[in-house]
Amino acid sequence: MASKNGKDPAEFWRDYEARIGETVLAYNLGRYIKGWDGMDSPLWGLLIVSTGGFRFHHFPHESWLEALSRTTAGGEAPKEKTLFIPRERLIAAELRIEKSWWKQLFFAQPPLLAVRCLNDQSVETVLMAETEKKAALLVERIRELTGSAEAGNDEET
Repeated sequence: MASKNGKDPAEFWRDYEARIGETVLAYNLGRYIKGWDGMDSPLWGLLIVSTGGFRFHHFPHESWLEALSRTTAGGEAPKEKTLFIPRERLIAAELRIEKSWWKQLFFAQPPLLAVRCLNDQSVETVLMAETEKKAALLVERIRELTGSAEAGNDEET
């Protein structure tokens, strides 16, 4: 099935794997919140676990109004942004899902993906991204990469 840009999703992922030189193990849409110096937030993109590590990949986009404003006032077009954490720097991952039904009803928030890792200075940090419940596969794949045995130990928020 082709997407609105005419590209088949399977073709997109084949091209993406060829570009990064790794196999994609799991992916999900997410919104980067915090945890990495130099990365703007909030930022929508793909959360990707590959054989080499974890990626957050933001694809540039702008509305016609933003484009018009940028061209008349000057300025740069949005740029592609990628955060990559090699598997050697990954420590653990968990999906934090609110389990209280009344909090879900009155204070609904999306699940949070928390990825513990070492940053470029080898200091432990936690990268946070909002995502969906089906992102549990991301956590499972990160745990497989790190050898972590914390499966099924997701926190309540």
